Amino acid sequence: MCDVVGKALNQVPEASRRRFLSGAGAMAALSGLALAGCSTPEANSSQTSASASDGGGGNTRTSLVLLGTAGGPTVLTDERFGVATAVTYEDRVYLVDLGHGSHMNLIRAGLGGEGFGGTSMARIRGIFFTHLHSDHIVEWPAVYATAGMNSVGRTIDGPIEVFGPGDRGSLVRVFPPNRAEPPVFNPDDPTPGISGMTSYLRQAFAADFNDRARDSNFESPDATFNVQDLDISSLWTVDPEGVPPRLTAPIEVWEDDDVKITATLVDHRPTAPAFAYRFDTPDGSVVISGDTGVSANLIDLAQGCDYLVHEVIDPQFAEDLAAVLPPEIAPAVKEHLLISHTTIEQVGRDVAEPAGAKNLVLSHLVPGNNPDSRWEEARKGYSGNLIVGKDLMRFGVGAKA
Repeated sequence: MCDVVGKALNQVPEASRRRFLSGAGAMAALSGLALAGCSTPEANSSQTSASASDGGGGNTRTSLVLLGTAGGPTVLTDERFGVATAVTYEDRVYLVDLGHGSHMNLIRAGLGGEGFGGTSMARIRGIFFTHLHSDHIVEWPAVYATAGMNSVGRTIDGPIEVFGPGDRGSLVRVFPPNRAEPPVFNPDDPTPGISGMTSYLRQAFAADFNDRARDSNFESPDATFNVQDLDISSLWTVDPEGVPPRLTAPIEVWEDDDVKITATLVDHRPTAPAFAYRFDTPDGSVVISGDTGVSANLIDLAQGCDYLVHEVIDPQFAEDLAAVLPPEIAPAVKEHLLISHTTIEQVGRDVAEPAGAKNLVLSHLVPGNNPDSRWEEARKGYSGNLIVGKDLMRFGVGAKA
């Protein structure tokens, strides 16, 4: 989404761009691209207190923690960090995506190790990437490169299991379709998956890794992480359009004692594969959508869940952006935004309600500085409990310990 918007804005004449940027609606729209959208003083107050007064997540064996709730790679302010979500069970932490600032919010949320030497990775059991857009993986290089230093005091047996999309095997179609095909980055390997990407990180940080191994006997990050591509070869051969097939069953990802993680293919066309994840513990279930339009696969995965954490876009953002773009690209950009994401009007009525989700938590908010009253319109057509997500909110799953 955000690459399309950024390139599109560059095609707006300077005078029009200035008018767009000076408008209140435009600032809201651009903040939707931010990993940290501007928020109101009231929202700031809620965010500050979220980790302390959050529904009892700290007193339950299973909890859901929002580490970042803004969508898009553009950094404008520090009120919302990049999209990232944690599910905890007992002393274990499972992370979904690593947007801008999520590593810092992991510490702010109290999910690191305890006592002297307790570091950020001390309790992490698994990391799950929904897709490989930069706003969802931008902190993976930092986490990977510093894992040796940030795993001191680790109390979890075994490596940190890392799952994500594999190599899609085909480039996405050119968008809008009437423009010339751009040069291909890294043409010998243009679509690496999470394991391929990580192999490049190993090369990029070689000087640091060699220094620390030879001078301080630090182990390779490969001793800390077990990185795996999710194998969908029996389900789908990804094509340039990236529209996933209808699945008849969830994808089995991993079972970690009492914690079962499953996934499904969601529709973030043309980006593919893109996944949603479900976490089931003896206390209940949490589903995290990743980026997607309305997805029947996701509705299946989320049936009866306790918490559905779902992305959302305000369609007015797409309208405001299209209004200042050249007419030859505006309709295509608007269509792209609304097809590959889920609108306020859709998320409760068309996703959470048919899924029977008990609680719908809005995250990956676009734009990040909308008033809560606008996001709360997602209640229409939804009979469960709606929560407008803010960074560091924590929710308990199941009975209090």
